[in-house]
Amino acid sequence: MKSMASLEPKHFRWQMQGRVALIRLDRPERKNPLTFDSYAELRDTFRAMAYADDVDAVVFASNGGNFCSGGDVHEIIGPLVQMDMKALLAFTRMTGDLVKAMLHCNKPIIASVEGICVGAGAIIAMASDLRLGTPETKTGFLFTRVGLAGCDMGACAILPRIIGQGRAADLLYTGRMMSAEEGYQWGFFNSLYPPSEVEAQALQLAQRIAAGPSFANGITKTQLAHEWNMSPEQAIEAEAQAQAICMQTQDFERAYHAFVNKEKLVFEGN
Repeated sequence: MKSMASLEPKHFRWQMQGRVALIRLDRPERKNPLTFDSYAELRDTFRAMAYADDVDAVVFASNGGNFCSGGDVHEIIGPLVQMDMKALLAFTRMTGDLVKAMLHCNKPIIASVEGICVGAGAIIAMASDLRLGTPETKTGFLFTRVGLAGCDMGACAILPRIIGQGRAADLLYTGRMMSAEEGYQWGFFNSLYPPSEVEAQALQLAQRIAAGPSFANGITKTQLAHEWNMSPEQAIEAEAQAQAICMQTQDFERAYHAFVNKEKLVFEGN
């Protein structure tokens, strides 16, 4: 296991609030676009997070009133036009690896989404476990607007599971903006808050989750990802094994003794 409290990334902001990691892209003057370097550093950070013993939850926050405007037009889109197929495939695999790293980091991720959330930014929000937005948030999977397919970074697999096949098809074919109200009604956003409150609400939720049984939360995240490809019978067996593992944790025993003795329960993540 490793500590991530002293992490000093070059291409995004990193802050620890207790056992919650706060991440935000750091180009607010351009609505926080991604670059080749920020993609790679985010991927590597989420990969490392799977082995961190001082992070129990993550908030991926906005900056300057916006979440992320997708890939930088000048620093990503322009160079892509000049690349050959080998280089292009290396890039698209790398961006997909960010989503894989988020899915398999064993830490619940909450996206605090203000303002613009489009392209790869919408994918980052989609790949999070929970999403809080504002009434002004605009989310768009804009890939068709630049001549690309809507199937980017797992969108065709993950988005339908969140909002349904027909609604996902609408967004991925047209590239139109999804309003905050649509996102909330469809289940993309768990809650909507005023812009002045959304990040605080996300941090409060993350702290609440981090105060829970963090080992068991990691198991829950693993099962949420893996059971997409299981039959009901396989899922029931996988959950039986997962729950039996959790029943051997000290947190499970702590919960029992706290209940019996009418004491305050404090989970320790083991």
